Amino acid sequence: MASVTLRGVKKSFQDTEILHGVDITIPEGSFTVLVGPSGCGKSTLLRMLAGLEEVTGGEIFIGDKCVNKMQPKERDIAMVFQNYALYPHMSVRDNMGFSLMLAKADKADREARVQRAADILGLTDLLERFPRQLSGGQRQRVAMGRAIVRDPQVFLFDEPLSNLDAKLRVQMRTEIKALHQRLKTTSVYVTHDQIEAMTMGDQIVVMRDGIVEQVGGPLDLYEHPINTFVAGFIGSPAMNMLPGKLRHVEGKTAIELRDGVVVIVKQHLVGKDGQEALFGTRPEHLIIDPHGQISVKANVIEPTGADTFVSCELAGTPMTIVFHERMDIAPEQILKLRPDVAQCHLFDTSTGAVL
Repeated sequence: MASVTLRGVKKSFQDTEILHGVDITIPEGSFTVLVGPSGCGKSTLLRMLAGLEEVTGGEIFIGDKCVNKMQPKERDIAMVFQNYALYPHMSVRDNMGFSLMLAKADKADREARVQRAADILGLTDLLERFPRQLSGGQRQRVAMGRAIVRDPQVFLFDEPLSNLDAKLRVQMRTEIKALHQRLKTTSVYVTHDQIEAMTMGDQIVVMRDGIVEQVGGPLDLYEHPINTFVAGFIGSPAMNMLPGKLRHVEGKTAIELRDGVVVIVKQHLVGKDGQEALFGTRPEHLIIDPHGQISVKANVIEPTGADTFVSCELAGTPMTIVFHERMDIAPEQILKLRPDVAQCHLFDTSTGAVL
């Protein structure tokens, strides 16, 4: 195991800068997830860490060694790719042990490592099969097994579940998390799926347009986003953002929404009176209350069994409400809502920063 540190890392392709000075510390033994929309630079960052892309500026450390000039095979890392990258003419056993064979590892040691990885991943009965004889989930296990046998300091995962169906993705992310808990090897995982990030990572790095927006634990990012991008990206359905103006009421901060409703949000003064602001509230933090100040009309009701999703709008702004129970709500029904102000957020409209 080893920690991973990125200091001022930059990447340019010709005259276009993709990464703009990224600073990240990945603790030894952690499972860190790089998450963000397509094109934000997360996969490029992972490939730079693996040595598959050159570093334009800054330094990358694995443990106490700067690896900028080191070849991929010298970095003591193992990478699991999105498309499995298995050799079709080799058996599962040979695929898993191929890197050890290239490294001229002792045959007995090679066989022991392959067998250990197969036992961990439930592949023992499949060792003589070929990739074409395996399901997508089994192929991904083989790809992980090929990484495990190398016993690296760092595992790198590049969107490994994106080719799997929804049910298998849920199963595989549980297996990968269980694998990390067992091996405790430092892992860096790239995904655009924030549900994967929330459920798998103990540290999440949210990226946008080549910069790091926020780093923290899953619940820390969920409960304390530093700006509207993180607030909207982490959490599903996304946080509701209702435009309004700040009002100072008897030493407290309130928000006047576009329908004229005034909601006391904080017990202390924040921002300037009359300042444009966004009132952020999670869909599950809106409560039906006959005396609620916010009145909306239900447009679409989506019962999922355990939860009920309701789409509506307030003064032209779309909203989503999530009830963690079955609700008998009809389309066009008027709902009176009370936001849980202890869970709400205020953001500056112009900068997007939390107030």
